[in-house]
Amino acid sequence: MFDAIAGRYDLLNHLLSAGIDRRWRRRAVAALGLSGRERVLDLCTGAADLAIAAVRARPGAARVVGIDFAAAMLGVGRDKIRRANLQASLALVRGDATRIPVRDGRFDAVTVAFGIRNVDDVAAACREMARVLRPGGRVAILEFAVPETPVIGGLYLWYLHRVLPRIGRAVSRSNEAYGYLPASIGAFASPAELEKTLRQAGFVEISTVRMTIGSVCLYVARRPG
Repeated sequence: MFDAIAGRYDLLNHLLSAGIDRRWRRRAVAALGLSGRERVLDLCTGAADLAIAAVRARPGAARVVGIDFAAAMLGVGRDKIRRANLQASLALVRGDATRIPVRDGRFDAVTVAFGIRNVDDVAAACREMARVLRPGGRVAILEFAVPETPVIGGLYLWYLHRVLPRIGRAVSRSNEAYGYLPASIGAFASPAELEKTLRQAGFVEISTVRMTIGSVCLYVARRPG
């Protein structure tokens, strides 16, 4: 499904979020408190927008590795990396979020942008993130959520189920993908449930910040040590 929409994925992200998605990614990178020396893993990297944002931040990551299951999405990401001349500091690898092909403690930080809800076993992915982080390393996760305020939540759900799929299907020419998006948001864990999963994976100092009328959550946590 993601391979089918890879060529128009970036356009739709910017269009459906009115361009705010760039701000969300900058906020996630800032939450890591990078010094310019860190190695960062961007899990479920997709077309590599968050991985690129981590390299371009000031200060940014010294090295970023992006991992994703969808080969066509990685192809789009590699094209962007070449155009931006970032090959020396950013590499993309095909892999499974529940079996990250990296040795223990390899990274100083892990990021995930709007991909954790697409993982079959979220708990396993969280355990893997903890495994590949060095002691004291941080994780920043961006994910959609339903606003808590009833009126705003109702309007958001109307947009999500009525407007977003029509735009998505018209631009991407994929009926499946933009029917899946609202369904996956509705079925995904609540912020409290994801916090619990992170805690069970061994993370501490877990915080959740709601952004953009509560439609997006930024989860930040630390591996003890």
